Amino acid sequence: MKIVQVTDEVSLKRDLDAGTSEQREAVEKIIQDVREKGDAALLSYTEKFDGATLDSLLVEKAEVNAAYEQIDPGVLNAIRAAIVNIHDFHQRQVQQSWMTTKEDGTILGQKVTPLDSVGLYVPGGKAAYPSSIMMNVIPAQVAGVKQITIVSPPQKDGSIPASVLVTANELGITTIYKVGGAQAVAALAYGTETIQAVDKITGPGNIYVALAKRAVFGRVDIDMIAGPSEIVVLADENANARYIAADLLSQAEHDERASAVLVTPSQDLADEVKAEVIRQLETLPKREIAQASIQDYGAIYVTKDLEEAVNVTNELAPEHLEILTEDAMSLVGRIRHAGAIFVGPYSSEPVGDYFAGPNHVLPTNGTARFSSPLSVDDFVKKSSVISYSKQAMKQNGASISALARLEGLEAHARAIDIRLEDE
Repeated sequence: MKIVQVTDEVSLKRDLDAGTSEQREAVEKIIQDVREKGDAALLSYTEKFDGATLDSLLVEKAEVNAAYEQIDPGVLNAIRAAIVNIHDFHQRQVQQSWMTTKEDGTILGQKVTPLDSVGLYVPGGKAAYPSSIMMNVIPAQVAGVKQITIVSPPQKDGSIPASVLVTANELGITTIYKVGGAQAVAALAYGTETIQAVDKITGPGNIYVALAKRAVFGRVDIDMIAGPSEIVVLADENANARYIAADLLSQAEHDERASAVLVTPSQDLADEVKAEVIRQLETLPKREIAQASIQDYGAIYVTKDLEEAVNVTNELAPEHLEILTEDAMSLVGRIRHAGAIFVGPYSSEPVGDYFAGPNHVLPTNGTARFSSPLSVDDFVKKSSVISYSKQAMKQNGASISALARLEGLEAHARAIDIRLEDE
């Protein structure tokens, strides 16, 4: 893990992964095959990529029931408790439709309407994260979405991990299909004989899933193009090096391309954290992944003071930001760009990943400069409501016509004038 003195020559930027031309071409072919061949293409690609030969894409109720026998009761209780916390947080995000009436009788307002249908992509294998199901499904349910479909690649024996099935069932989701990759995204976007097309696709996936989501955007909405996980720890000399190292590694174990960064004005803390990361790596089960991440994308930036450390943090615009300083809450107002902000020594990033309540689907690759966490707002659309009164038309019609003619749109102006002539 390199320790870098921050200077004007140090680049803090990270490039977005747009995939190779071969990957993009492969995704386009898969999407076209699914559009033309439907279920047959899904079954063929599932056998090719996942090694599973299926008779049916739909998960049966018996499979869900069997999944409960594989879940430890303590884990099931944890899932249920997390659902309560996440639901409570997102319930507070709900926006209501509203109307306002002016003295001239005009009524203006905003109508908030949930999306009709949403498809959630759940990765398979080792990346089958029940927490992602909760974070994507719950805000959609709170928003009022009625049709929620889950797609997930099966294991070679044709099964879906028990944790995925149990979590989905606890949330009341019964429509689950055994299909993954770009082909699953295509099915959700265009529909097949079995899978009904949806209005929005959310959920994480590999580069092929990300490219497929990008390709179908416009046909459907998507949540975001998520990059590898990131964490930045902003700390001063009072921080606990052991805590910092553990939290940096909590993201490094996700992916060889994950980014784990410490920003601090303390050279002593930088040295301690580097040594602690090396020590903790020794016993980490996913050591090879985490070590590659730390070596290629890990860094410790040493700044001249805390003010510069805050500026560096804002430039990085991280997915996850931990503030471990003497008066951590006082710095929150100075943070302009971060997906989620974890304040204080006991607000470790996994608290937000699993249990606290805020959504863990966050902007990556510096997009926190203009993007927000997944929320209830992502599953509704808003319509403006205009009910103009006769009095308002008489009072303002000439101004409206004038603006229309200023833009060279005579038919617009006449649409107003014809009403004024009736006065």
